Amino acid sequence: MAELQTISVFKRNIHGDEDKIILITEGTTVRRQYLAMEEVNAQINISRKVLIQREAVEEVDEPKKESLLKRSIKLECNPKEACTSLIPAIKWLSEYNWKEWLVKDAISGFTVAVMNIPQGMAYALLANVPPVVGIYMAFFPVIIYAFLGTSRHVSMGSFAVICLMTGNTINKHVTDHDQDPAMAQITALGIGSTLAFLVGMYQIILYALRLGIVCTLLSDTLISGFTAGAAVHVFSSQLKDILGIKLPVINGPFKLVYVYTTIFERLSTANVAAVIISAITMVILVVNNEIIKPRIAKISRFPIPIELIVVTSGTLVSYLGHIAEIYNLRVVGKIPKGLPPPSLPNFSILPEIAVDGLIISLIAYIGSLSMALIFANKFKYEVNANQELFAQGMGNIFGSFFSCLPFAASLSRSVIQQSVGGVTQLASLINSSLILIVLLWIGPLFEPLPRCILASLIIVALKGVLMQALDIFKIWKASKIDGVIWIFTYLSVIIVEIEYGLLIGIIVSILSLIIRGASSRLDVLKRLPNSELYVEVEKYSKTTDLPGIRIVRYSGCLNFVNRSFFKAKLLKLLETNDPNENEVNKDSSPEILQETIILDFKCLTYIDPSGAECLKSLINELSRENKALFLAGLSADATETLRFCNVTKDTGVPIFPSIHDAVTFAQSKQTGVFTIRL
Repeated sequence: MAELQTISVFKRNIHGDEDKIILITEGTTVRRQYLAMEEVNAQINISRKVLIQREAVEEVDEPKKESLLKRSIKLECNPKEACTSLIPAIKWLSEYNWKEWLVKDAISGFTVAVMNIPQGMAYALLANVPPVVGIYMAFFPVIIYAFLGTSRHVSMGSFAVICLMTGNTINKHVTDHDQDPAMAQITALGIGSTLAFLVGMYQIILYALRLGIVCTLLSDTLISGFTAGAAVHVFSSQLKDILGIKLPVINGPFKLVYVYTTIFERLSTANVAAVIISAITMVILVVNNEIIKPRIAKISRFPIPIELIVVTSGTLVSYLGHIAEIYNLRVVGKIPKGLPPPSLPNFSILPEIAVDGLIISLIAYIGSLSMALIFANKFKYEVNANQELFAQGMGNIFGSFFSCLPFAASLSRSVIQQSVGGVTQLASLINSSLILIVLLWIGPLFEPLPRCILASLIIVALKGVLMQALDIFKIWKASKIDGVIWIFTYLSVIIVEIEYGLLIGIIVSILSLIIRGASSRLDVLKRLPNSELYVEVEKYSKTTDLPGIRIVRYSGCLNFVNRSFFKAKLLKLLETNDPNENEVNKDSSPEILQETIILDFKCLTYIDPSGAECLKSLINELSRENKALFLAGLSADATETLRFCNVTKDTGVPIFPSIHDAVTFAQSKQTGVFTIRL
């Protein structure tokens, strides 16, 4: 702990009296206590030893010497803490306010269950698996997440984009093995459940390696462009049911081009009844969402379960009027009663779906974590990124034994779960209980439901995601580079394919990071009058020159990518003279032994050995020109890198904890005064 120092400074105020200013310093923090001080310019001289970086650290404390292994691995010695960390439900159940929260969670769970039934069946169709699988996904993995997850408000289960990506994988591998007798028994559901197992394994591996931070690999801009582009694929996949036409299975790059070409070729075969039913369904849903729902929200927290009403009504009309048979409509079909028997995934196809599984695991995790963080920030609680990996991974592995696809958080259901009063994941457990009742007794009642109604539900639900395309104007206005990332991701997802589009988006993002790193900032600093503050000359007009001293701040990283840029731009900056230089130098002595360049590295984020060698070369070059280079504000890691690369040993460059220390030291070494303006 640094020792407190009290410095007393006397100055005269406008009345001629001496006022005492007490400055109490602790490390770099300064607090002023004013005793009857007026707003009068005064020069306060505080004398203390000028510190070089090493001396400053040594005067405070010896640095901790801890091995990388000890810093990386933290062992939980307390069994209770280890259990509550691994199973967060233990903590929130022990603190649960049954009197106030139970009713809220029960209402929330019931409301979400009502949404889950039609949404689950509809999203299952995106993956080309039986609709009942979507209901399975609202039960098996959700129970696991409720106990292991750290978010209190997200609603897990089927999600449109993940189901579509799963469907693409299923279509690709079913098609590949159509002619192979040895693989003839592989069904779409078998591939989907195996994919869920693989996704879960990837997430568990990421959890074991503590790589929850992997979500930062995909920026919000990239995710926005990706989901908006994927929504176009979801929309396109439902047109066959909306129009009542049959399409061949189409996979690979430029899929949508072939899909729309085939749709226009077969438009004359559209089922008029399917088109009319779809139009009526979509009109009802849009009127509810745009007109009725906002008005109901003003008087009640509980939304009208319009999706369930539409599905129930469509089922009754189809069953009583036999419209499916009369008009040749495709229906949901067989829905088995009860729970599916547990079965092992087909491990033999794991190598073939390895890449698809990795992509889906990242997208599902990042999307779910983003929603969890939104609610956590709103309600002021913590979400553990690594624990979320564990919860989702275990949910996927458990669900894979019961015919489930990879699951993720749904934004629409999560918003409803929170808005109707949900407080904890007990709402998800209540939701799962109601889903269990549907599976055991009610499920077969939905067999006559026309598929065009489910397709209409999906298309209307996509409105918000499709409208994300308008975000490009706001993104472009905020950052041109982010705008380019969004456009490349969005267009490549639509035109090429979802997986390729994501890869292209990541590549463009990495290139943007390289460009941003290579174009790091160099700012000239000068001192504010009567202060120890050094600011950018471009932003402040009232600054003072320091004779024989130039100060430059570097912001960004210094590595093998931008080292040449850094050196060239700094030398060019030092060669440039201020237009007012000659005027200032009229009253200045031209004689000076050595000019001092102070590099402020307070905003240096990282320096690698290549950057350190560049710095060494720069110091030697300036030394030959009779210019001294001082470094200020370096972090401990950056200082260690310079020491490891022998920069300080070979050049003797001094490193100061602050700009003012460097300035004071430089001024004490000067034998003449020579003012240079930049």
